Amino acid sequence: MGQYYYPIFLSEDGKILAWMQAHRYGNGLKLMEHSFIGNNFLSTFEFALTPGQQFHKCRVVWAGDYADSDPDHEENLYHMCGEYTEIIPKEKLTTIYSYVVNHTKRLYVDKSKVPKDEGNMRLHPLPVLTAEGNGRGGGDYHGDSPLVGSWARDVISVEEEAPQDFEEVLFTLKDGD
Repeated sequence: MGQYYYPIFLSEDGKILAWMQAHRYGNGLKLMEHSFIGNNFLSTFEFALTPGQQFHKCRVVWAGDYADSDPDHEENLYHMCGEYTEIIPKEKLTTIYSYVVNHTKRLYVDKSKVPKDEGNMRLHPLPVLTAEGNGRGGGDYHGDSPLVGSWARDVISVEEEAPQDFEEVLFTLKDGD
C-alpha cells in the first residue's frame, strides 16, 4: 500500500501548529508524488518558511501515516493532524529562495545544485530530509541514504542567501536511486 504524508509545522516543544496537504494543490499525498523542485504545493509550503512569514525558522516534519507513534502520544503526527489547523495558503513561488537551512544542525542545501533525474526533474530536499516513516510504503523514496529523515523535527527556514558559518550538504539524491 502507499504511504501518505502531511508536512507539519511544529512548535518549539514539538506540538502541531499547522499542517498542509498536497491534494489541495492538485498533487498526490505520496512522498514521491509531490517532492520535486518547482512543484506548486512545495513552493507554497516553502514560502511559509521564508523571512517575514509565519513559520520562518519553525520545526518541520513530513509525517507519514505509517510512521511510528509520537513519543508522547498513542498516534503518529500524521493521524493527529485532524485535531489541529490545516492551512491552505494561496500558491506562492519560491524561485529566489535557493537555500533550505537547518538551524538545529547548522546545515544548508543549495537547491540549485540538486542534480536532475532521467525525466529532467530535480528531487526537492525538504520533504526527503524531514520525512518520518519513509521506506514503509509505496510512493516513498527508496534510495539508501543516511540523509533521508535526518532533519525531521529540526528548525528549518528557506532563504535567499546561504547562511554564514553553516556547513553545506550536497543533496545528490534522485528519484529512482
